[in-house]
Amino acid sequence: MQAARGGAGRPGRADRGPEGERPPGSAAPSPCAAPGPPAAGGAMHPGPPRAALRLWLGCVCLALVQADSPSAPVNVTVRHLKANSAVVSWDVLEDEVVIGFAISQQKKDVRMLRFIQEVNTTTRSCALWDLEEDTEYIVHVQAISIQGQSPASEPVLFKTPREAEKMASKNKDEVTMKEMGRNQQLRTGEVLIIVVVLFMWAGVIALFCRQYDIIKDNEPNNNKEKAKSASEASTPEHQGGGLLRSKI
Repeated sequence: MQAARGGAGRPGRADRGPEGERPPGSAAPSPCAAPGPPAAGGAMHPGPPRAALRLWLGCVCLALVQADSPSAPVNVTVRHLKANSAVVSWDVLEDEVVIGFAISQQKKDVRMLRFIQEVNTTTRSCALWDLEEDTEYIVHVQAISIQGQSPASEPVLFKTPREAEKMASKNKDEVTMKEMGRNQQLRTGEVLIIVVVLFMWAGVIALFCRQYDIIKDNEPNNNKEKAKSASEASTPEHQGGGLLRSKI
C-alpha cells in the first residue's frame, strides 16, 4: 500500500536520482541563505573594488576643493582690549580674492562656541562684544571666497581686563591729560613772558640808540659853544666899549 501511494502520488527516493539525495537528518536548504563558497573546480570572478574607487574619487575631490579654497588668515591680533569688548584684526594674502570672514570664539575652559560670519565685505577686523571681564578667550579666523572657506588660522589667546583695572587706567589717563594740559598752560605762560621780555629789551635798545643819536648830533654844537666862550674869555673889553690896544 505504501508502494502504491508512492507510485501514485510523488516519486520515492529511488526515483529522485543521485542529485536529489541528502543525508538523513539534514535540513532543506533555505532560499534566503547566502551562497556558499564556489566549488574547488569552479572559476572565481572577483567584482570591481567599488569602495576603493569611491575613496579615491573622494580624496581627489577634496584635494581640488582645498586647492581652490583661500589660505588661512595671517597676523591675527587682538587689540583695544576692554572688560566687555575687543577687536580682532588679521591679514590675507595679496593674490587671493576674499569676500568675507568667519570667526569662532570660545572661552578657554568652556566648549560652548560662538560663531560670527559676514560676507560681501573686505574688512580685515571685527569687534567682539558681550565678553566677560577677567576671562580668557580663544579665537580662530577663516577667510571666505567664492570657492569656500579657508582653513582656520592659528588660535589666538587673550584675556579681558577687570572693570576696576579699566577704571584705574581711565583715571590714570585723565590725570595724564590734566597734567599735559597744565604743562601746556605753563609752557604757554613761559612763552608769553619770554616774548614780553624780548619786547622790553627791544624797546630799551631802541631808546638807547635814539639817545645816542641825539647826543651825537648835539656834540658839534657844544664844541662850537665852548670855542666861542673860550675866545670871549681870552679877549677883554675896554671900559668905554673899545678894545685895549698896546702902544708902540
